[in-house]
Amino acid sequence: VGFGSSIMLMPVLVIVFGPLQAVPIMAIAAIMANLSRILVWWREVDWRTCAACSLTAAPFAALGAATLLVLPARIIEAALGSFFLCMIGVRRWMSARDLKLRHPHLALIGVPVGYLTGIVVSTGPLTAPIFLAAGLVKGAFISTEAAASFIVYLAKAAVFRSFGALPMEIVLKGLIIGSTLMAGAFIA
Repeated sequence: VGFGSSIMLMPVLVIVFGPLQAVPIMAIAAIMANLSRILVWWREVDWRTCAACSLTAAPFAALGAATLLVLPARIIEAALGSFFLCMIGVRRWMSARDLKLRHPHLALIGVPVGYLTGIVVSTGPLTAPIFLAAGLVKGAFISTEAAASFIVYLAKAAVFRSFGALPMEIVLKGLIIGSTLMAGAFIA
């Protein structure tokens, strides 16, 4: 469908690397995955919609990432699990109401979504209905959501780097995982 890899990969990454490494690894991989989606559907990106959401989401993702780095590992694990369970209900609620969002709404929604993205791996189940509610479909939906996520993950990775949470070993793991996600986008 064009995205969702973060949610599918995260449980495996937490088991293999633990939550403190899994989140930065996935941040690098998500940057690469979103970049590939932008490249594949470049002509369909709605840059105004992307900007409306990411201009508020990126700084709050940085704040969320800084929060994540000072929390104990057990709290991170509980937050990740709780978040994914809550997203099921939130996504169904939003879809059932068939909301139509405008750029100011996206900017307001960018604040909590950005912060949550900083703390958890992905807010894809939350952002998907948001971008669909903005009227985007098909390639425009995938590419615009990817462009906004790309900007948010860059902010998140910058915070991880400034706090020393992106040593070369983590970056390398993220690049390896990200290259497989990029390949998947081009194959799809």
